[in-house]
Amino acid sequence: MKHNRSIPPSTVIPVLPYPDVREAVRWLSATFGFAERTRIGDSHRAQMSVGAAGAMIVADTRGEQRAPAEGMVTHVIKVRVEDVDAVFDRARSHGARVLQSPTEYEYGERECTIEDLAGHRWQFTETVRDVAPEDYGCRTVSPWPAE
Repeated sequence: MKHNRSIPPSTVIPVLPYPDVREAVRWLSATFGFAERTRIGDSHRAQMSVGAAGAMIVADTRGEQRAPAEGMVTHVIKVRVEDVDAVFDRARSHGARVLQSPTEYEYGERECTIEDLAGHRWQFTETVRDVAPEDYGCRTVSPWPAE
């Protein structure tokens, strides 16, 4: 990919609408530790880094772009972290709505799910052990490249 300083360098970049872009940036920074990288207008958009290699765009609500409605789940953003309990404690201390406390699963991940101030769902996951998909009833179609 060509380099462009006007867009995050990530391959996948979610664009999430919020009723108040500035409030969302403050909340996401304080609650999840995301960092604002680019501000586009006072209230139009902001680009944020998520961990070491992730990115997202906080967008204003306009036209057909709307934040989630009460009782409707349109997406969940999964973010890999080193310490899910620390992320969970930080989010809870900032008043995030807890949907699922940290839980360990058979596929080797420990996860929690948090809802942000606009209703977007964030699932934070920490790898606790390496597990082959076949060990829990799945099938590897094409293995992920080794890191």
